[in-house]
Amino acid sequence: MTKLLEQVIAQLKSLPADEQDAIAVRLLAEMEDERIWKAQFESTTDDQWARIAQMVRQEIAAGDITPLAEVFPSQPE
Repeated sequence: MTKLLEQVIAQLKSLPADEQDAIAVRLLAEMEDERIWKAQFESTTDDQWARIAQMVRQEIAAGDITPLAEVFPSQPE
């Protein structure tokens, strides 16, 4: 176990049981979500990636995209 995880667990132990359980439920859900995404990603074939890339190229060519600068405008410095 990493030192960071040990720190987290030490802090969790000081919380009431219901808060510990709420955090545990969120962590377990996050871990399951990661497992599912990893399995899906790893099972994607080269042909599927090529089709996805082609779909993106078509959307770009058709102008059906929003530039990231419009979605995430830079903050003035």
